[in-house]
Parts: sequence; structure tokens; C-alpha cells
Amino acid sequence: MWHNVEYRKFTYVFFILLILFTIVMSVCVSMIGAIILFVCGLCLYLSCAVFTTLRYRSIAALSNYLQAVYNGQETMDIRNHKEGELSVLKSEIYKITSILKQQSDTMHKEKIFLADSLSNISHQLKTPLTGMLVMSELLQDEALPQEKRKEFLAQIQTQLKRIEWLVTTLLKISKIDAQAIEFHKQPIPLTTIINKALEPIRIPLEIKEINCHVECDEHILIHADENWCIEAFVNIFKNCMEHTPVKGTLQICCEDNPLQSIVCIKDSGCGIDPEDIPHIFERFYKGKNAASESAGIGLSLSKKILLEHAATIQVESELQKGSTFTICFHK
Repeated sequence: MWHNVEYRKFTYVFFILLILFTIVMSVCVSMIGAIILFVCGLCLYLSCAVFTTLRYRSIAALSNYLQAVYNGQETMDIRNHKEGELSVLKSEIYKITSILKQQSDTMHKEKIFLADSLSNISHQLKTPLTGMLVMSELLQDEALPQEKRKEFLAQIQTQLKRIEWLVTTLLKISKIDAQAIEFHKQPIPLTTIINKALEPIRIPLEIKEINCHVECDEHILIHADENWCIEAFVNIFKNCMEHTPVKGTLQICCEDNPLQSIVCIKDSGCGIDPEDIPHIFERFYKGKNAASESAGIGLSLSKKILLEHAATIQVESELQKGSTFTICFHK
């Protein structure tokens, strides 16, 4: 405390004034009055010194706390819930350090997520690229039969379409994450979205002889962006279709009430393992029953789109009996 220049100046000025007033008191009034004045002044100084010492200790504790936070240690609750400027300062410092700690944790998680995402993306691209590289080398053989040549070219085209779909889907997810998409929401019949979302999988459904039954009132309206909602439903329908066996069933039914519009999508597929259910909407997650060519991003994109429409999606499943996706559009 004595190293503080301002405190030293205060001490010098205080004692100079105290001595001067004591001398004036002894000359003009009495020696006893001067002694009393000097003792009172000394007591006042000692009281100030004690108060300042305690204050310096609190400031030193704050300094140590900030140094600990700077070194990456856990933030401690330094608030003492008392009145006073120092207590207010402690509360404000605690708030700021808590916010900074949360931001640091968030950034750390984002770095880990980015590293995992890059690893997953590279893995998703490496597999088809490796296959195409091998087939392109085989195509250079002039003795290769024409049938094999056509087969390899068809496989290369299939892999290129898969890469295009993967990149396009990832771009859509990243745009939604960055809030770079403006959703043009308007009232639209739910049947319109369901029917348009089923169009891309009509032929695969017929090939697998899957019986698709839709039960939805034409008067049910939702406030949504038509194109993006169709994208969300297409991914869900594809997932159900891919996991439904030949001659299985796909049932789609809708309900409406004053609070929400509900869509239930039920398949008769192989079901989802209970351990996978909490993670199936996570990006790049592939469950135990996932197809080998699955990228694990379709359902993740669907959930992100639905969340932008104030909608929720849940899944219930039982192994060997099928799964039910329930989508609720809140009004």
C-alpha cells in the first residue's frame, strides 16, 4: 500500500495539515485542545489506513482472480452480494469473465466440430473418388470389353451424382447455419408439400412395391416456404423408403388442431437401434442400420429446415417393426 504514490501524497499532506492545525490550536486555544486534535487526527488516519488496506486486499484478490482466468482456470463466483462500489465491480467482472468463458468453450467446441466435419467430408469424398480413379485407369485399357466400359462409365456417373448431392447438401446446411437464407413463408396446403415431396421417390417406391398411403385433409394449411419444406420432407421420405423392405408400407397421415398441425410418417422397415435414436439428426451420424452409401446428413438438413419453420421432429422406432417420424408445425 505504501508503494502507492497517491497514498504517500495523501499521508504527507494529512500530517502536515494535522501538525499545522495542532500548532495553531496550541497557540490560539490551549495545549490540551491541541493534543486532543492531534489524537483525533491520528485516529482518523489509522481508520483510513485500515480501510484502505482492506480495500487493497480486495483489489489484489480481484487481480489474482483475473490472472487465474487469463491462465485458463475455471471461473469462481467472486460476488459477495453486498452494497458498495467494489461489490458492484466484482459482480460486473464475474459477469464478463463468465461470458468470456462461455464464448471460449463455444469456440473450442466449434473447432472440434469443424475438425470432425472436415474429417467426415474428406472421408465421404475419398471413397467415391478412389473408386472413380480405379475405374478411370481400367478404362484406359483398350482391351477392356465394351460392356465393362459402359458399366464403369455408369458407375462413375453415379459416384459423380453422389458427390454433387453431398456438396449441394453441405452448402445448404452451411447457409442455414450462417443465417444466409431468407425463407419466404406463406400459407400453403400440407397436401401440396407431401405430394410434391413424394414425386422424386415414386419410381423407387414402385420398384420395391412399397404401398404408400397418404391421409391428409386438403384444408390443412401451414405457414412455410414451399421449396424448403419439400426438401425437408423428401429427405425423410427417402430415409423411410430406403429402410423399408420390398412390399412394405409407408403411411403418411395429418392432423390439425388449434395449436399445431401434425404429420406422422410411419414405415414398416427394419427400425432404428435405441442407441442411435438420440443421434440420428446429428450431422454425419450413421446408425447401425444405415446403408453403406449413406452420408448421414439428410435428416440433419431436414431438422434444420423444420426448426426454421418453428416446427419440431421426433422419431419413435422398434426394431424389425418400423419407425414413426412425427413433425409438428406450431401455429
